[in-house]
Amino acid sequence: MNIHEYQAKRLLAERGLPVPPGEVCDTADQARAVAERLLAEGAQQLAVKAQIHAGGRGKGTFVDGYKGGVRLVRTAEEAEVCARAMLGNVLVTRQTGPAGRKVRKVLVAVAPEIRRELYAAVLLDRARGCPVVMASTEGGVDIEEVAARAPEKILTEPVDAVLGWQAYQGRKLAVALGLRGPLLGPAAQFFQGLYRTWWECEASLVEVNPLCVVTGPGGADALLVVDVKMSLEDNALFRHPDLAALRDPNEESPLEVEASKYHLNYIKLDGNIACLVNGAGLAMATMDIIKHYGGEPANFLDVGGGASVEQVTAAFRIIMQDPNVKAILVNIFGGIMDCDVIAQGIVAAVRETGLRLPLVVRLEGNNVVAGKRTLAASGLSVISADSMADAAEKVVAAARAAEASGAAPAGVMRGS
Repeated sequence: MNIHEYQAKRLLAERGLPVPPGEVCDTADQARAVAERLLAEGAQQLAVKAQIHAGGRGKGTFVDGYKGGVRLVRTAEEAEVCARAMLGNVLVTRQTGPAGRKVRKVLVAVAPEIRRELYAAVLLDRARGCPVVMASTEGGVDIEEVAARAPEKILTEPVDAVLGWQAYQGRKLAVALGLRGPLLGPAAQFFQGLYRTWWECEASLVEVNPLCVVTGPGGADALLVVDVKMSLEDNALFRHPDLAALRDPNEESPLEVEASKYHLNYIKLDGNIACLVNGAGLAMATMDIIKHYGGEPANFLDVGGGASVEQVTAAFRIIMQDPNVKAILVNIFGGIMDCDVIAQGIVAAVRETGLRLPLVVRLEGNNVVAGKRTLAASGLSVISADSMADAAEKVVAAARAAEASGAAPAGVMRGS
């Protein structure tokens, strides 16, 4: 689960990390009031930042032509103008796609003089099987670009899962980044706090980009978290109701929000062949084999290892809300899953939704005979498949036929 920049900064600040003073605003008038207060407290420059779950905001463009989702201002009047231009507008960045994201909140924060921009992050390294703290002198740049252009500038520090983060590791990274002298101690504390945030929040990623050396009180150098991206592990949220409350459904696909209500793992894609599969690995393999036979998956949909009839029916309803879908492939391997439960869900879903699209079903494993018997006794027609390859070939052919006809078939297709 992704969270907004202002939410991530609050979590960092609660653990002692330096973040610029600021406040999130819902209206332009509120943005003006916050700007007036910050300027009265001594700020020389402020940043007005659109709050959406996407990077590249500063270089983004709003659909009405307004440039930049991050603007620097020096007066409360300018802050109000920027906020008014952003709020309710749709911002398009390299990460949003052409549809963009509607801006519902802006962050008005102090923007001090920046002397250096650095990069820091904590994530799980699956190859090593442990957390890793990453750092680079190339702040303000996408880490993927740095990895492609100058991989030697990316520093990594593995964290022992038993011992946790050690103080010497923070000092090691600080020295490597050139944060010596009076900045050495604050830098080591920063890395400790960054890792603590990742660990306590059970995050999948905490990325500070840029981590800046700024002009602090009295002209001395200081560290400041200017921007941060944070993703939380969905499977751990039941332990953190306070973090689960940070979810912003407006930033997610409506179909994905609906799927989450039934504990379904759903991600919308751009193809026309819907997939309903049990298990993430099998779902990935199903999408791969659809691609292999020339088709395009319309979604990733994992109903899990113990789905109920209600969940299967809900999955069909969600699939049917995607207007791009021209055919559906149900691919179930019954290990924990009971194939008959899936079959009952298919029958209930087809009757409830009045499905008129080609439906290919491949069942294998636990209680498969009963599952096939349920489908046969239902009187419904499906395209049966004996293997993944057979299922993929049939659903690709059915989707092409539906596309060629220019409309959904008149009824549920008959199969073998």
